[in-house]
Amino acid sequence: MAFNDLLKRLGGVGRFQQIQVTLVVLPLLMTASHNMLQNFVAAIPTHHCRPPAHANLSQDGWPEAWLPRDGQGQPESCLRFTTPQQGPPFPNGTEANSTAATEPCTDGWIYDNSSFPSTIVTEWDLVCSYRALRQLAQSLYMAGVLLGAMVFGYLADRLGRRKVLILTCLQIAVAGTCAAVAPNFYIFCAFRFLSGMSVAGITLNSVTLNMEWMPIHTRAYMSTVTGYVYSLGQIVLAGLAYAVPHWRHLQLLVSVPFFAFFIYCCFIIESARWYFSSGRLDLTLKVLKRVAWINGKRDEGAKLSLEVLQASLQKEQTTGKGRASAMELLRCPALRRLFLCLSVLWFATSFAYYGVALDLQGFGVSIYLIQIIFGAVDLPAKLVGFLITNFVGRRPAQMASLLLAGICILINGVVPKAQTTVRTSLAVLGKGCLAASFNSILLYTGELYPTVIRQTGLGMGSTMARVGSIISPLVSMTAEIHPSMPFFIFGIVAMAASVVTLLLPETLGRPLPDTVQDMENRRGGKLQEEQQKQMVPLQSSAQRRIN
Repeated sequence: MAFNDLLKRLGGVGRFQQIQVTLVVLPLLMTASHNMLQNFVAAIPTHHCRPPAHANLSQDGWPEAWLPRDGQGQPESCLRFTTPQQGPPFPNGTEANSTAATEPCTDGWIYDNSSFPSTIVTEWDLVCSYRALRQLAQSLYMAGVLLGAMVFGYLADRLGRRKVLILTCLQIAVAGTCAAVAPNFYIFCAFRFLSGMSVAGITLNSVTLNMEWMPIHTRAYMSTVTGYVYSLGQIVLAGLAYAVPHWRHLQLLVSVPFFAFFIYCCFIIESARWYFSSGRLDLTLKVLKRVAWINGKRDEGAKLSLEVLQASLQKEQTTGKGRASAMELLRCPALRRLFLCLSVLWFATSFAYYGVALDLQGFGVSIYLIQIIFGAVDLPAKLVGFLITNFVGRRPAQMASLLLAGICILINGVVPKAQTTVRTSLAVLGKGCLAASFNSILLYTGELYPTVIRQTGLGMGSTMARVGSIISPLVSMTAEIHPSMPFFIFGIVAMAASVVTLLLPETLGRPLPDTVQDMENRRGGKLQEEQQKQMVPLQSSAQRRIN
């Protein structure tokens, strides 16, 4: 492809690329905070029933007289005695609970605010029979991410990466701020839904915009930088949540920076690849000249003209006159194969990832500490993933990360709960592998799809990832049937998806395809090379017979 040669002539990874990449990846720092915000704004503190208004606590004896005990001797969270119980205490709660009548917490709950001064759970009483509403908030957020991936992926291929990035930064800034002042739970969920849509648009367009401005040999580096920024965002969230424990203040704190992102995104440069694929050669020439000027390659920029551009990109221009639609993902056999395989990989990665990452309170340690550990483990995991991706190949990196993650999760399902250190270590290792898988699948998907449908393909991949993240909490509920069942399901799905990677081609060191024809030619070229290798010995033997 000639486009990669043009980028090298205009400076390769010059001043423009360094500035633009930095500005475009910064919003990802805060999108990570929005994705994991549920762990803190919806944390469940210790709670128990509030006594009746007519209760004489000093005479009855609070809380022993009103609160039954569970099997571990702790006060029940969702039940209280209908009348105060007198007599000796029963630590196990067995004798007293078996004879005394109980009722739900009709007067509300009392919360332990020592760790979480205010969350949506304590403000709107999302406990006991209302506990499912807490998961509803996260499910609606992920549903927003799903819809945003489809809508903004499509719009980016039609309107451009830059315009959609500007729009989504403004949307999440406004929606996130409104969620922080929501008067009730349902309005809060509505604004979280809109925030989720924006997160999908920001993520997809940031990745694509940077990928399309970088030379081929730097794409793996770019993918790794993007992954590191997201991981740092998780660590930043832990610090912000610890410093600002009130949920409304925390929600506002992670949303306001997007107003600044919105302002400076108005000044970033649109993808020249997208301009070219849209048939707008005049704008392609304009932005390439501007990039050459910023990179200090004014002489090379001066040599560019519409005639030179048409001659340099003649192949792409003749084969890429039509723009592929989303239906081509299913209509075209080559694209359909890619779409189905990549959908499995996106689904499995997100399905297992959020099954592990959104259950921080289940580890029995400080959620601030475990959030930092979960973010920090991504750094070495993604470094190893980068080395494999850049020097061995995209396909081995993708397969190994999913396979190892599945093994760790499966082993965690058979480790006794009392061995918290072992279980936490396996969860951290598995989460790190899944983070590396996310890093790899973003790069791999962008390299497999042609430019004319790349953003739509990434959007559909992200859609399947959101389907996985929505289903993941439902699978976690199977722990009511057997405590290890969620681990078995998450692990098996991840391991099965790793096998699907074998059906995909390797893209290491290969140019980005601009059209569907480019993609088919690349595959056909590989087959032709194999056929030629097989024909050479036959031709040699035939010549020997003739001689």
